[in-house]
Formats: sequence, C-alpha cells, structure tokens
Amino acid sequence: MKLNSDTDAVIEFQDLRREFRMGSEVVRALDGVTFTIRRGEYWAVMGTSGSGKSTLLNVLGCLDRPTSGLYRLAGHDVSDLDDDELSELRSRALGFIFQSFHLIPQLTVLENIEVPLLYRGDDFPGGHDRAIALAERVGLGHRLKHRPSELSGGQQQRVAIARALMNDPAVLLADEATGNLDSATAKEILALFDSLNSEGKTIVLVTHDREVGRRAEKILHLKDGRVVEIENVRAAAAG
Repeated sequence: MKLNSDTDAVIEFQDLRREFRMGSEVVRALDGVTFTIRRGEYWAVMGTSGSGKSTLLNVLGCLDRPTSGLYRLAGHDVSDLDDDELSELRSRALGFIFQSFHLIPQLTVLENIEVPLLYRGDDFPGGHDRAIALAERVGLGHRLKHRPSELSGGQQQRVAIARALMNDPAVLLADEATGNLDSATAKEILALFDSLNSEGKTIVLVTHDREVGRRAEKILHLKDGRVVEIENVRAAAAG
C-alpha cells in the first residue's frame, strides 16, 4: 500500500461519530468531530476523563472504526479498507509511542527497534542500518546490545521512539508518552519530539498534562465527545 504524499493533509476527520450501545442506551463517545492535521504539524489532544480521548486515539490509530463520518489517513479513506488493508495502513502510516513503552524484554535495543520490519510484507533495503542510525539518533548507539531491563525509563522510551520511526510513518501517535517518567526525563523526551517535529515529522500527542500539551503547535480540546476548541498555541505565543 502506497501512502499518498501529494496531499498536505495527513489526518482528516469530517463529522466523525463513534457510538456504543449500552443496553437500551446509545453512548456517543465521539459526536460530530471535525478537524484536519497537515503534514509537519504538532498537535496535542486534551480533555478530562470521559471526554472521548481514548476513543479518538483508537480511531486515529485504526484500532477502532467510526460509526459514521469520514476518517482519511495519508490519503486513504479508512472506511473503504478491509481488516488486512487497515492493518497494513496502520503499520506504514502510523508510529505508536505508549506510556508503558511496550518493549519486548527478551530482545536487545537494536532488535526492538527492528521489530516493525517483521510486519512488513515486502523487503526493506537497509533496514538494519536504519535501525542503528535511529538508535544513534535517540542517543542509544552505545546500548545496542542491552535489553530493556538494563535501561532507565527514559532510555526505554527512546527505544520506543526509534522503533516508531523505523517505517518512516506519516504520523507519530504518542499516548501519554511521558506519563511514566520523572519530570527531568520527560523534558528530555519532549525535547526529542520538538526536534523531530522541527525536522518535519507530524506528531499527535494525547496528554492530560497542560504543560506537556503547550509544547505542541495546536491543542484539540475534547469534552463529551465534541471538539470544544482548537487552540493555536504558537500563534497565541507569538501574539
């Protein structure tokens, strides 16, 4: 599956809804959500518990399908894809970074970074060299043979970031990526996100932390499944 590099929009939601039936009631976890994220932008998604953040994240990550409305990812209408096509799009268009790292404990740093290669159906020329370069990019070129248990939390998250970059995804999708880190280490990880974004990588960061959210270019505020505001952080700072 080829990603569409001709369009400036990498994520498009139009009147998107996700409903769940709870007995005789219908819960609208997402209720008419519309927004567009363009290539190279850095967005944060914020909202209180029950606002719809988790559902939005699942739909964004192609782990759940919308009930109605449009979701277009890297030029592909998600609703048009079968499960195999959706899985392929997810593996190529999205790089996931989680709060709990999700590294494989039996594998080394280098092997963990190379994991996405196992899920590609085609050859990935230079994949091994790319994994080494990414380890060096996140400051772990000297720890290639170490296992996760031998790393600090911040180092484990750096491995997870390198792994997420392995397939050169259209979007980095980070879910509370600094939630398990101390404040100093969290700032280092956020500085790495800043650097990746400055190099042109599109980032969507789901967070409950206002200070973390304000590192982004825009903040999408959710409440009761609806977008209540899209805050342009950098424009406000410039003003």
